[in-house]
Amino acid sequence: MDRRKFLWVSGGAMTAGSAVAAPRGGAPTRFGPDFRKAVRAVEQTSGGRLGLSVIDLASGERFGWRASGRFPMCSTFKFALAAAILKQVEHKHENLNRRISVVAGDIVSLSPFCEQRVGTTASVRELCHATITLSDNSAANLLLRTIGGPEGFTRRLRAFGDPATRLDRWETAMGEARPGDVRDTTTPEAMADLARQLVLGRALAPASRAQLVAWMKDTRTSAKSLRAGLPADWTVADKTGAGGFGTDNLVGIVWPPHRAPLVVASYITGSTLEFEQRRPLHAGIGRALAAACAHPTCHFVGAAAGDHESWNSRRYSRV
Repeated sequence: MDRRKFLWVSGGAMTAGSAVAAPRGGAPTRFGPDFRKAVRAVEQTSGGRLGLSVIDLASGERFGWRASGRFPMCSTFKFALAAAILKQVEHKHENLNRRISVVAGDIVSLSPFCEQRVGTTASVRELCHATITLSDNSAANLLLRTIGGPEGFTRRLRAFGDPATRLDRWETAMGEARPGDVRDTTTPEAMADLARQLVLGRALAPASRAQLVAWMKDTRTSAKSLRAGLPADWTVADKTGAGGFGTDNLVGIVWPPHRAPLVVASYITGSTLEFEQRRPLHAGIGRALAAACAHPTCHFVGAAAGDHESWNSRRYSRV
């Protein structure tokens, strides 16, 4: 643990816990009782288990709710897959303009882009865009092939500094999300840290970060998720994921106006709700974040949504 103290509070059940990392100097936390109440309500409404990690780059605070527990990651891995491809480009091992053949045998379910390209080709750039914005499963598999499959992807996560996330299977088997299965899982804490490193840190070169952010801002699958609970003038770059056994996930970076961003990793599994009812649960997290940032303890530092360097490591220190 570094120089900050943690305040541990009950998460409603013996196995549920949330931790708020207080800013240096003992400043009051904005993730107080009202925020925790809202998070608890989302979990109770889901009928399942919620894992949440929030990193506030303005104050250095972290909030966690079951943040170190394992959850099926489903398609949230795809933003990191695109980042791994961009890293290959940086090392001159890949070219975004290289074209890859798409054949009928490549197609798995939920592949709207690749289905239209059967018998032709798609560029690496197009496949990255499709795997993030449309969550195209076949595009993800085609990209995975270029880096050694699930094992190669997991190695790249370790190189990015993620010690926990693991990909074991291809799409669509990795979305099974069977309870107790550690395959294809992550923790909200690890995924929030990974998103911070890839989107806002120095794990990628500036041009690669800008490209990744552009793809994530263009996500088409998240309109009813976290974004639905945030004010219209907040900028969002995110990636959704859904799978079996009541699983629905969201990883994102949100930029309130004139303020350093927040990183959010929200994971739900075991929900008793149908898919169309599960995805809006993350909007409840969005509303709670908006209310928390309206609190007078909110620290404004003037970082814009495209300004990935100005705040880097300024106030945040790793827990």
